[in-house]
Amino acid sequence: MGFLLWGESSPASSTSSVPSSSSSSSAASAASENTAPAIVLKRAAKTKTASPAHSPFDAGQAALDAALVEHFGLSPGVASPLEATAWLPSSKSGPVPSSRLLHDAEKAEASLRLRPWRVAATRLNSQEAVIALANCIGKQTLARGVLLGNDLAYWAEMLRYAGALVARQHYLPGVRMVGGHCHSVWEPVITAEEQPRFAAFAAAMPPSARALTKADGKAPPSTAAASVLRAFLTDMVDALVRSAMPQTTSSKKGQGATSATSRILRASRAHPVVDSVHDAWLAALRSPDGRIDWLKKDVTDLKNTLTRWKRPITVLSKSPVRLCFRLEEPTNDDAPLNHALPALPAGDDSAWRVSYLLHPHDDHSLLLPIQDLWSGPKKRASVLKHLGADAREYVLSALGQASGIAPEIAASLKDAAPQGYSLDVQGAHRFLTHTSLALGQAGFGVMLPAWWTSKGAKLRPVIQARVAAPKLRSSSGLSLDTIVEFDWQASLGGAPITHKDLLALARLKVPLVQVRGQWVEVNAQEILAAADFWKKNSKNTAPARDILRMALGGEDAPHGFAFGGVQSAGWLSELLDQLEGRTVCAELPPPAEFGGTLRPYQARGFSWLAFLQQWGLGACLADDMGLGKTIQTLALLQRLWSSGKKMPSLLICPTSVVNNWAREAGKFTPELPIMIHHGLDRKKGAAFRRLASSQALVISSYGLLQRDMAVLKDISWAGVILDEAQNIKNPETKQAKAARAIPAAYRIALTGTPVENNVGDLWSLMDFLNPGFLGSQQEFRKRFFIPIQTGRDPEAATRLKRLTAPFLLRRLKTDTSIISDLPDKVEMKEFCPLTKEQASLYAAVLEDLNRTLYEVDGIQRKGIILATLSRLKQVCNHPAHFLGDNSAIDGRSGKLARLTEMLEEILPVGDKALVFTQFKEMGHILKAHLQDTLGREVLFLHGGVARKARDRMIERFQGDAQAPPIFILSLKAGSTGLNLTAANHVFHYDRWWNPAVENQATDRAFRIGQHHNVLVHKFVCSGTLEEKIDAMIERKKEISDAVVGVGEAWLTELSNQELRDLFALRKNALEE
Repeated sequence: MGFLLWGESSPASSTSSVPSSSSSSSAASAASENTAPAIVLKRAAKTKTASPAHSPFDAGQAALDAALVEHFGLSPGVASPLEATAWLPSSKSGPVPSSRLLHDAEKAEASLRLRPWRVAATRLNSQEAVIALANCIGKQTLARGVLLGNDLAYWAEMLRYAGALVARQHYLPGVRMVGGHCHSVWEPVITAEEQPRFAAFAAAMPPSARALTKADGKAPPSTAAASVLRAFLTDMVDALVRSAMPQTTSSKKGQGATSATSRILRASRAHPVVDSVHDAWLAALRSPDGRIDWLKKDVTDLKNTLTRWKRPITVLSKSPVRLCFRLEEPTNDDAPLNHALPALPAGDDSAWRVSYLLHPHDDHSLLLPIQDLWSGPKKRASVLKHLGADAREYVLSALGQASGIAPEIAASLKDAAPQGYSLDVQGAHRFLTHTSLALGQAGFGVMLPAWWTSKGAKLRPVIQARVAAPKLRSSSGLSLDTIVEFDWQASLGGAPITHKDLLALARLKVPLVQVRGQWVEVNAQEILAAADFWKKNSKNTAPARDILRMALGGEDAPHGFAFGGVQSAGWLSELLDQLEGRTVCAELPPPAEFGGTLRPYQARGFSWLAFLQQWGLGACLADDMGLGKTIQTLALLQRLWSSGKKMPSLLICPTSVVNNWAREAGKFTPELPIMIHHGLDRKKGAAFRRLASSQALVISSYGLLQRDMAVLKDISWAGVILDEAQNIKNPETKQAKAARAIPAAYRIALTGTPVENNVGDLWSLMDFLNPGFLGSQQEFRKRFFIPIQTGRDPEAATRLKRLTAPFLLRRLKTDTSIISDLPDKVEMKEFCPLTKEQASLYAAVLEDLNRTLYEVDGIQRKGIILATLSRLKQVCNHPAHFLGDNSAIDGRSGKLARLTEMLEEILPVGDKALVFTQFKEMGHILKAHLQDTLGREVLFLHGGVARKARDRMIERFQGDAQAPPIFILSLKAGSTGLNLTAANHVFHYDRWWNPAVENQATDRAFRIGQHHNVLVHKFVCSGTLEEKIDAMIERKKEISDAVVGVGEAWLTELSNQELRDLFALRKNALEE
């Protein structure tokens, strides 16, 4: 089967226009971001010839190809481009787009009908589809301007369903025809208990999930949703099982293929020479493509045989009751036990028993002994009332079918009232390892002892790395590159064992033994393999970094062993204890030269950063926005400099926050030499190397990280710090590769997004922080990403968390230990640069002012000054606002870039935001851009909105959990009379320069009924009149009413020279 991916974008995707006042959404990205805002996965179907028109919303092949590589985790060139037909609801004017964010019609069309439209598509095979869909799980957007269609989101969730089926072993091997060729397949088994869930998923399938046919189709797709879903699940289950093949020999539970799969695959390995169609089929079950190279007639006969073999599942799925088999262990506990080696149980050799029970599908809590069916009429009538009149006939039929799986069941049918059968220890082991699996996959219920289904089911000797940590020469000698010696120490049941003990254990002739009262399985081959490994690897050496990875579960245990961790002493023991949370790292006082006060949680964060930095380990500080990641990092830099480590650290951040970092450093660490490597006049070559080497901190941007890579790599950096580290989440981007390539003694990543929830982003981040710690990208994908995203391996997430938790610190504003440290309202300034275009327009406005200012006076002069002030504000907001020409939005405004970055950070954690602007036109631009970029509807309230519509907006924002999380308000329309306490962020995009008015607007969120801390963000363009006026207000806050309380009229009283100084464009205004 194939999977077709296609996309939609706005017909005007090369530009983004400002909607008219009557429009309610915007729909396009700029030319530089021209990827498909709605990507939708479809399934192909056979149809007749057609020649439809080209869809005006088709994203095009180039956008699809780019999206597959940049956002779906696929390698370039893996997919196959083609043209397909999409059957879409259409009006006379054209198709209805998949998202209202692409095109919002002024009025709904009265009648719609399905019509065919040509679209560019890309075909993915099953393995590629798994990777693509896994990257979509739990997301609404993949990147700026790349949104998920509702059907793609649906298929991503169905991939998780397929993973759950694999994890529960609900699949069987089979044969199918693909493209005229015979293929082996791992097919899902939808049991009677599973059927309601499957039906619900099929009913929830979006119509667009069945919208695609071949390009020459004349009729719309007619395949039922259930058939489409079953075909999809078959492809996904088959791909997931095959992707686990390399781990089929693993003895670990929760890893690789399941036990039933391993049993079948062991059979295939037992036939290295293909002598029959059966051998060819078994070999194909292990091959990547599953193709069976054999005569088609023989394969068809095999398929029919397999169909008959699986028939009991069909029969069982229609019954109201499920036949269950429960294995009951011996009850005597008098067996003598040895703490070093296990002993055989004493007593009756047939003390194990399998009992037959009945489990009604409509009552999950009821479990009835089968003997109740064979009891007297009164008891039997009571049971039949629960199970139905045909229950006896079904049970006998089911036992007959099960008898073909286990001869003991067949023998029990000789009794007039079969209730179960007895087993010896060999038979019990056979039931646990073979019979129970066959019964379960045939649709019967199987109940096994808890010790078998737990991690301790298999008796493996535990191996532990015993490390002798060398003495450190000094505190500066701490290094994870230090070579350490270690040997392996083995134990069994908590007691040490010798090599001779292992050999003796392997010679036991029973598969189940008791150790300290618990039954466990003994695999002689694995025990021998463990003994062999131990003999050959008694003494070892490795870098301390590898020991650390081993201790945190980053390495598999040697074959035959369970891994018992690392036993160490001295500094290595202390390090491991702190990393694994057994002890808390010491809290350090901030340096005396630090010019600020750290809140208690900030002091803990600073100490944590210092601890990891001391060991050369990378740290990701992922605190919520507003908790002070910047101040914690600056405290660390001051500590390093004050302790005599006079080496430069490199900070890479978005252009929009370069000036913010410089200001914060000047405020909190004024003694640190700071250098901004940015702008057209930045130092280059030898001049940069000389100057940078004498700095404590060099601040640069992600753009220059790529452009100036050659000179940045030449510096001996003490550390590299990435702010807004989500910028490197895609490891294939140039900036991610550049960040990993810069050498440094320590590395820090700062981000406000919940990185622990985005498995696909973790590898790139961790490979920057601690290179190689999570293995290669391919290893990470196989070991963690696919198992976690699909749910195939429930333990993979636990293993990954243990590996990454020591290097990841995330605190939320809602944490009880944090919220008490925070004030109710926190105000902060966001200093944003101008783009080159903005700077050019700003200069042109000033030039125009200089030409006219001296020619007028009185009211005319006041009018020119206020008009100039308004024009400069518009330039600072966005060139399209100033020009009013409906031109492209993205990439032209420093303010808008920073607002977008901040909203991208707060939305994933469920926060809501108010965005105030005094300009209605700018509100439309913001709405257009944010909807297109974030993929979420944005509310906009201005003076032209009718009262009824206004009340509906407020009601949605306040009470609807699914409501748009961003509410734009014009300052005059939204500054009074509104209660918007659902918001915990307030953004003042442009400034009124009247603190009373701005505070009144802020109080829409910060008022009675607000249960959260409110963060207020005031935007200021650096080097412009906005920065100058903001500074004046801050200096005169105590008399602000007298100075600026009447709005902006006071500016008209300034002299011409004062105006020129106030409006002048300063050097720090321009971004690179």
